[in-house]
Amino acid sequence: MKISIIGGGGWGLALAKLLAENQHDVLVWEFNQDFLHSLRQNHGNPVLLKDIVLPDAVSFTDSFAQVAEHESDLILLATPSQFIRSTLRNIEPALADKIWLSPKLKAILNVAKGIEQNSLKTIDKILEEELPYADHKKICVLSGPSHAEEVARGLPTTVVIAGTDEKLLIWLQEIFSNEYFRAYRSLDITGVEIGGAVKNIIAIAAGIISGLGFGDNTMGALLTRGIVEISRLGETMQAWPETFLGLSGIGDLITTAISPHSRNRFVGFQIGQGKSLEEIQSTLKMVAEGVETTRSVYQLAQKLSIDMPIVSQVYEILYNAKDPHLAMRDLMLRELKAEF
Repeated sequence: MKISIIGGGGWGLALAKLLAENQHDVLVWEFNQDFLHSLRQNHGNPVLLKDIVLPDAVSFTDSFAQVAEHESDLILLATPSQFIRSTLRNIEPALADKIWLSPKLKAILNVAKGIEQNSLKTIDKILEEELPYADHKKICVLSGPSHAEEVARGLPTTVVIAGTDEKLLIWLQEIFSNEYFRAYRSLDITGVEIGGAVKNIIAIAAGIISGLGFGDNTMGALLTRGIVEISRLGETMQAWPETFLGLSGIGDLITTAISPHSRNRFVGFQIGQGKSLEEIQSTLKMVAEGVETTRSVYQLAQKLSIDMPIVSQVYEILYNAKDPHLAMRDLMLRELKAEF
């Protein structure tokens, strides 16, 4: 297959390597000129994926004209969630028509995780708005416990691909799966989007409690009550309850909350150690999606009248400089209630 990946960050590159190893012809579009130069010179980006060299079947560009010429069977969107809309809008209309209306294009697969600022929309809804002329059955999402650093090294990983067309999902499973990468499928695109987005907020909270020096009891409580909050939001938005017991729910949450690869956990840990959000973000080489998603999900919970106390306290810490110790105290001293 011919595959284009819009976004050459760590996750986009890890998937490019995987897909090339699965014998596909991969073109990566990257906006950052320093990153693009590194990709062309080194066939990799040691800043994002140390010691990883991509196969010869992967090529690189900053031209959407070249993406159009590639005539892709599959296009992956691997830009951070807050930049997806602007990236799509920056494609010249004539080129956009060639890319999204190509008769060869079978699927548009989002691999980012987040809820958009202001609109409070999941990424599949953004794509429906920005690509009104495209066949919306082609829009799918890939999520699950899958750090780019480990996928690039070929460590066993499982993900879920969600969409509305089961035949298309089976086709995508076959494209991605191999001896170290296994893809499941789901028809619950909303649940998979919500799980992937909100777990990043809980991962920030996990980093905070680790930075504060709290223990395993606290972490167990956080992850358990965190999945409750994720489920509350998802089910209110008509997601399937069982989705949050799967790879894009509890699976992704656990991995992101405990892994040293997690940028969201890193942000939280540094806050727990007393650093400011501005100071932390100035050192990051890649986006921690959970920071912006915290504001979006907090506002969405307010709009839908959903009780999400962990999300609310992370929001207060990030955006109102609330003391994390006080946030923990306020969580513990809330009104007592039944567990379910």
